[in-house]
Amino acid sequence: MKKKECPSCAMEIDAQAAVCPICKFEFPKRSPWITWVAIFLVIVWLLSYLL
Repeated sequence: MKKKECPSCAMEIDAQAAVCPICKFEFPKRSPWITWVAIFLVIVWLLSYLL
């Protein structure tokens, strides 16, 4: 089982947890479109650098 560290209390918890069971810290959710925009910008930057 994968683990992640809670930034609030530094406890190792399940990687799929949305809330820390110890301190109730809520992990932020990243929208999938932000990831795609970041990938697109990196590709554009690489293409402009190579050409």
